Amino acid sequence: MTEQTIAETLYELRQQHRDLDQAIAALAAQPSMDQLTLKRLKMQKLRLKDRIRYWQSKSIPDLDA
Repeated sequence: MTEQTIAETLYELRQQHRDLDQAIAALAAQPSMDQLTLKRLKMQKLRLKDRIRYWQSKSIPDLDA
């Protein structure tokens, strides 16, 4: 995978992460929030964070020891 493709993937994942963060904040601000939906959104956000870390590690060049 090229460096540009990885950068584009990271950009998209980070955008999704920000969108989820906003959705979680909006849901949490509601007085009658759905706990199950909130929990699912938080889990989805954590999965995205893991995928971001994975792609970040792919963007670091391998160094010969």
